[in-house]
Amino acid sequence: MAKMVFVNLPVADLARATQFYEALGFELNPTFSDDHASSMVWSDDIFVMLLKHDFYQQFLQQHTLADTTKVSGSMTAFNLDSIAAVKAFAETAKQHGGDYYHVEMGIPETQMYELEVLDPDGNILSVSWMNMSA
Repeated sequence: MAKMVFVNLPVADLARATQFYEALGFELNPTFSDDHASSMVWSDDIFVMLLKHDFYQQFLQQHTLADTTKVSGSMTAFNLDSIAAVKAFAETAKQHGGDYYHVEMGIPETQMYELEVLDPDGNILSVSWMNMSA
């Protein structure tokens, strides 16, 4: 069986978050979506699960749900096919209620290019292109 990755993200407004991720190219999988969660398909093996805060909290037991607009507990990274694709992804995010920024790491763009994308809930998606032959 193929390995699959499910990234679970807490969201305040499920409809807004679903529309945001659809704008970025994710597809809604209605089979695993309901009033509490949206299953967003990135590829055959990678999914982002958008979970309303009260639903997400059920999985935390004694942990407290972080306010992702102020605190980060994780960063999810996606690799894209080109620098242009990274920039387009970030601009699409900004046009749909998100934002992005660049962290200078001293790596030449011919080797790697990365932008940090914030969704409307403050979750961070790190999108990059890497020259795997470098």
